[in-house]
Amino acid sequence: MKNPNPDPIKHKEIPIWNAENWFYEDLVIGQRQRSIRRTISEGESMQFNALVMDFHPYVADEIFAQKEGIFGKRLVAGAMVFSVGLGLVATNCVNSFSYGYDKLRFIKPTFIGDTIYTIKTNLEKSPKYETLGLYRASYEVFKNEGELVLYCEHIQTVKYKNPETFKTKQ
Repeated sequence: MKNPNPDPIKHKEIPIWNAENWFYEDLVIGQRQRSIRRTISEGESMQFNALVMDFHPYVADEIFAQKEGIFGKRLVAGAMVFSVGLGLVATNCVNSFSYGYDKLRFIKPTFIGDTIYTIKTNLEKSPKYETLGLYRASYEVFKNEGELVLYCEHIQTVKYKNPETFKTKQ
C-alpha cells in the first residue's frame, strides 16, 4: 500500500477537517443549520455526571427516579443536553471566540435514550471593537420528532475581514 501523504512538511497544506475561516462580513442573518441526530445513552450520561460531579437523584438514581421522581425515569443532566446540543452544530472557526450565552432555558426534560438534534439560526450582528464584531445565534435543541427541550442564544466575537470598514461606525 502506498502512503498518499508521505511528506509531513506538506501536511499543513491540507485543510483541517471541520475548521472554518469565515469572518464577520461573511455572516448571513437568518441563515439556519440543522445538525445530525444523536441518541444519548445511559453510559455516556453517567460518564458526564461523573465528570462534572452531578449525582442528583434525578440523573443518577434509577430507583429514586422511578418511585419518587415526578417524571418516572432518569433525566439527562441539563448541562449535558446543553453541551451536546451545541456541539452538534459547533464549528472550529479560527476567527470567532465565545463571548457568552443568554436566555438559556431547559424547556422540557430529556431522558436517557432520547435522540436530540439542534437548529442554529443566525440572529444578528453588530460592530463592537476595533478588530471584532459581535454575532448572536439561537440554538434550539429538539428531542425525538421535534419536541423543543432547550433554547439559548450564543454571542461570539468575530474578526472583521476588513477592520478599516468599521472604524468610522464605532
